[in-house]
Amino acid sequence: MSSSTTDPTTDSLTPFFHPRAIAVIGASREPSHIGHRLLESIQNGGFTGTIIPVNPQATQIAGLPAFPSLKAIPGPVDLAVIAVPPQLVLAVIDDCAAKQVPAVILITAGFAETGGAGTSLERQLLEKVRQHGIRLIGPNCFGLMNLDPAVRLNATYTPVIPPTGRVAIASESGGLGLAVVTAAHRLNLGLSSFVSIGNHADVSVLDLLEYWERDQATDVILLYLETLAAPQRFRQIAGRVGKKKPIVVLKAGRTAAGQSAAGSHTAALATNETAVDALFTQCGVIRANSLEEFLAFATGLSAQPIPSGRRVGILTNSGGPGVLCADSCAGEGLTVPTLSKQTQSLLASFLPPTAALRNPVDLIGFATEDQHARAVETMLNADEIDALIIVHVSVRAKDNDPVAAGIVRGIRAGRQTIGKKKPVYICWMAEGDLDRTFTVDGEPIPTYRHPELPSRVINRALRYDAWRKQPIGKFPGYPDAEMTAAKTICAKALKERGPGWLTTDETYALLAAMKLPLLQGHIARTAEEAVKIAREIGFPVAVKLASHQILHKTEIGGVHLHLADELAVREAFESIRSRLAQDQKLAAMEGVLVQPMASGGVEVMAGMTRDPLFGPLLAFALGGIYVEILGDVQFRVAPLTEHDAAEMVQGIKGYRLLQGYRGQPAADIRAIEEVLLRISHLSKEIPEISELDLNPLFALPQGQGCRIVDARIRVTRSFLNL
Repeated sequence: MSSSTTDPTTDSLTPFFHPRAIAVIGASREPSHIGHRLLESIQNGGFTGTIIPVNPQATQIAGLPAFPSLKAIPGPVDLAVIAVPPQLVLAVIDDCAAKQVPAVILITAGFAETGGAGTSLERQLLEKVRQHGIRLIGPNCFGLMNLDPAVRLNATYTPVIPPTGRVAIASESGGLGLAVVTAAHRLNLGLSSFVSIGNHADVSVLDLLEYWERDQATDVILLYLETLAAPQRFRQIAGRVGKKKPIVVLKAGRTAAGQSAAGSHTAALATNETAVDALFTQCGVIRANSLEEFLAFATGLSAQPIPSGRRVGILTNSGGPGVLCADSCAGEGLTVPTLSKQTQSLLASFLPPTAALRNPVDLIGFATEDQHARAVETMLNADEIDALIIVHVSVRAKDNDPVAAGIVRGIRAGRQTIGKKKPVYICWMAEGDLDRTFTVDGEPIPTYRHPELPSRVINRALRYDAWRKQPIGKFPGYPDAEMTAAKTICAKALKERGPGWLTTDETYALLAAMKLPLLQGHIARTAEEAVKIAREIGFPVAVKLASHQILHKTEIGGVHLHLADELAVREAFESIRSRLAQDQKLAAMEGVLVQPMASGGVEVMAGMTRDPLFGPLLAFALGGIYVEILGDVQFRVAPLTEHDAAEMVQGIKGYRLLQGYRGQPAADIRAIEEVLLRISHLSKEIPEISELDLNPLFALPQGQGCRIVDARIRVTRSFLNL
């Protein structure tokens, strides 16, 4: 057993990875049948336990005694691998229950992935395995591998056995999983285990995360996902597991399609992929954007230590690829520092005069094996770098072997001194020799074909390490909030008008109940009321259309700013009224909102839209009318921790404006974070709120807080509190 401690999930999945006896139900003598290929894979993989073919028409298959049924097998069976037609599966599950088989891998297709009757059959299958207490991987899956030398289990229908290592993989696609398994030798990627989960009717990615959390043979976890069925549970489990082991995810189904019909800025900016990215950020998941990145992150994280800093040394035999690598480092927020005079002097002592020594270090095209070895060792020992990238372009095919030997010698020598904790990455650009791998005294050195990849690996590793080291965030509570009053406002609006936008009065009452910082203002139903309010507030003032039906006020001339006297206020009121009358929308006018002119500070936006799957999705951006154009927005899934709120504010490109820019004072960032946290709390407590926009929200100088200048809230009955 490779798990240090046990829990119910670990215990229930252990028979999949550590079976003593496997029954292959549907084993066949016909080589082209999947049942035969499964049996052959288990045999040829060197499984250390007992293999039992089950076939009612045979007494021997592949040199093994065959049994007509499970009940005919004399001893216990830990794992059943099933490859029979779908109409026979339920009866086979009953046989497994009678035999007390705890774990089943169902290879058979023809279930929910086909729709209709297949969906019904899968529902019956799930009911049956849960009734019997059986754990099931599949259906419609590729199988499972455990590369532990004490087990050597290949319960898949590929004969390819990847190298043994410290990376576990779960894939919702059998084909994608097969691609990774078959590429593992070329990539020098060692696996601990592999699971194709197929339709994941029972055993899910989350179950496997919990198993691998405790698996002493696994250091890095890779997931290929096409769905994310339980986002909040994923956040909880992945966030916990990720503190111990990095999780790399390749999530299919990206889309750039926006929600053009959305009523708020927040909803217009949000997509399902926005929510996925936000969720992964919050639970420390490293997201790959392509299969190439997926595999690059896997090799980099599993084979090398995380750098202690962002300073990168680049050693190359060709200037162009070295520059591309340096540019990529800069783009990833890494530095390529000029090497110290001492390091340059050491390099100059054995490199030709034409070599470039500053960083990137260019050895020139015909550097010898010994020059490569000494250069690698020298750079690994340089105090001024935290990681080393070696870029080799093949000048002559016959030079590849000595260059590779020199690189290995240099890494080995560097590992004996201060370079032992520095990661090394190789970009091997040698046509005809692209599949070369590097291993130094048992240590795999990640090798890539493009000079841009190592910098991405380093940046993701550092970003993950920073997330892992931060304290666990807290979800603040707000006992000062008048939640009963806020809920009453929403319930009353739904009862009286049904789903839709709250009136201006309702919106401001709800935000006041939540103790959010509202800019002073009052609703006026007539021009005289507007003048009276303006006189009380003091000039200059802003006059804005108050309407829960017309959302984009500026588009119809519904916002008048910097009104300096009573005449200007009257004219603003009449202008808004006449424009609505002209457009036959006068009935939508609740009045006007009269406010003092906000001055100073930075305009930002905070908002929430409720995703049917992910629940409340919060947004933060620079505010005003440009938010959708600029798209400089940070999203997170509620509930927010204090860390989440801080990262949202710091994550926008416009953060420099909030820090103080060109003589402007720094904004009260803590007050902005407080607004985000209160919105998060509100969205969790009142599931009827489906959209919320605070735009603009004026971030005032430090110590002065912030003020909500405009707000809108939509309520609906169609969302549940997720």
